[in-house]
Amino acid sequence: MQTGSPNNFRRTLLGAVVAACAVLALPVHAADLLDAAKARGTLRIALEGTYPPFNFKDPKTGQLTGYDVDVARLVAARLGLKPEFVTTEWASILAGLGAGKYDVIISQVNVTPRREQAFDFSTPYTYSTPQLIVRRNERIEYRKLEDLKGKKVGVGQGSVFEQQAKAMPGIDVKSYPAAPENLQDLAFGRIDAALNDSLMVAYLLKSSQLPIRAGARVGAVERTAVAFPKNNPKFRAAIDKALEDARADGSLKAASVKWFGVDATHAP
Repeated sequence: MQTGSPNNFRRTLLGAVVAACAVLALPVHAADLLDAAKARGTLRIALEGTYPPFNFKDPKTGQLTGYDVDVARLVAARLGLKPEFVTTEWASILAGLGAGKYDVIISQVNVTPRREQAFDFSTPYTYSTPQLIVRRNERIEYRKLEDLKGKKVGVGQGSVFEQQAKAMPGIDVKSYPAAPENLQDLAFGRIDAALNDSLMVAYLLKSSQLPIRAGARVGAVERTAVAFPKNNPKFRAAIDKALEDARADGSLKAASVKWFGVDATHAP
């Protein structure tokens, strides 16, 4: 299943920013990133820290927690490295990776062709789909995005869902920096539907007292993976093996069930 404000939607950078990152990622590294991380003893992991239930600070302890945090710890442990978390706003998170500020991003980064031009990705560790949220008493059943032509749809600012909605002619897209404002506008009838990640939808509805409900799933399966700089074959193999081992021993599934109530680590 993103994102610089609390409870923000999973997001993607605009094409121009990703293209700029590609330029930063082009030079071949003098040494494989795995060697550098091993020498350092830490895996530098970027995430937002403001995107529950994926990655956020526990209000009681102030410590980072969430699904992505659990996955990051699993990966680091299997690499024999100490996780070193770096929180950063979503708007600059990919650019920071291109600039070498950290080793990986484990923060609900969807794999897209444009991003693959700039960065390498691990095997996916999460699968989800775009899903609508509608008012509880909504009589119209929107089965696909085309059904929302002439309607107002709320999306996360800079998200893949914003791109999907804007790509559909006739939809009046309204972008929000965070989830609460979006859902409040939906509940009060200012928009007709909201579009988000299916795993996030379940969490939002569980924690919201607003008169809203889950709608139809309206898009293709999205893959979430670990993002890291190109030209690091040893590092890539090590990350993939760490995820494979976590999948094999059941710890990856356990993390998913813990946060979502379902195993979202396999393609549907």
